[in-house]
Amino acid sequence: MPKPYPEEFRRDVVAVARKGEIPLTQIAKDFGISQSCVKNWVKQADIEDGHRRGSTRDESAELREARKRIRQLEQEAEVMRRAVAYFSRDVNPK
Repeated sequence: MPKPYPEEFRRDVVAVARKGEIPLTQIAKDFGISQSCVKNWVKQADIEDGHRRGSTRDESAELREARKRIRQLEQEAEVMRRAVAYFSRDVNPK
């Protein structure tokens, strides 16, 4: 995976794109990035600024952390279920 561009570079590209004076293809060529990259950055900037619906970077990061924690808790619960089943077979033989 390529190394991400610095945030300041992204802000500069988005600022130029938002002016609307130059087509996105030319902006991409001038900055040495792909046109889809410019589109994605402008879209994310619009979401971050509240001009467009979607999840912000902070919300995405929070959701990722929550999902990670849920997976961890589910694994711990499974270990506990197995431990209870293992120890209860000695207590209640069939």
